[in-house]
Amino acid sequence: MSDPTTIRRLYGRSQGRKLRIGQSALVEELLPEVSIPDAGPLDSETLFGDARPLEFEIGFGAGEHLAAQAEAHPERGYIGCEPFLNGVVGALAHIRDRALDNVRLHMGDGLEALERLPDNSLDRLYLLHPDPWRKTRHAKRRMVNPGPLDVIAAKLKPGGEFRLGTDDQTYCRWAMMVMNTRRDFIWQAQKPADFLTRPADWPETRYERKGRQQGHEVWYFRYLRV
Repeated sequence: MSDPTTIRRLYGRSQGRKLRIGQSALVEELLPEVSIPDAGPLDSETLFGDARPLEFEIGFGAGEHLAAQAEAHPERGYIGCEPFLNGVVGALAHIRDRALDNVRLHMGDGLEALERLPDNSLDRLYLLHPDPWRKTRHAKRRMVNPGPLDVIAAKLKPGGEFRLGTDDQTYCRWAMMVMNTRRDFIWQAQKPADFLTRPADWPETRYERKGRQQGHEVWYFRYLRV
């Protein structure tokens, strides 16, 4: 397995604008209730008290996709990871407003949380609009690289699905190049419409909407773990 520590350092800000009083209350009161444990193995029993299917999102932004999936599938458990505090606050607001009890959050490195799960334990993993790191010298920071992909492959069940979305041409080309070298994933696209049209069960994110407003094409990649 390639070394996933090549992107262990988290780049960029951890907090943007100052939190309002209500947002601070969410962090102080709700976040401890829905956060994954600080250490130790993770599994469905530990997080939800039963053997429900698990899905995982790396970098959930403001949490709109994570919340929509959790609301549509209350029988499944969702783990969302995001290092940006303002994004975590957004997810907490969704959890509160939609009364979601099937979501657990990790404010930090998604790979660190992912590695604590048993192998072959996830039904689906989402990586939606990751930072493209467009400069060549920053390519090693991209999540679509051998080390992180090895971890993702290990944690997905055989037949589990890896979903990748981007509106960045550089990242699209990079992802296609890297994923085409993998023998543990099968791309589900049979025709261009399969990755140019958002599937009905793929809720739109604000990053996707913003990209479209800027005139960007959006690509939707679906891979099955073999």
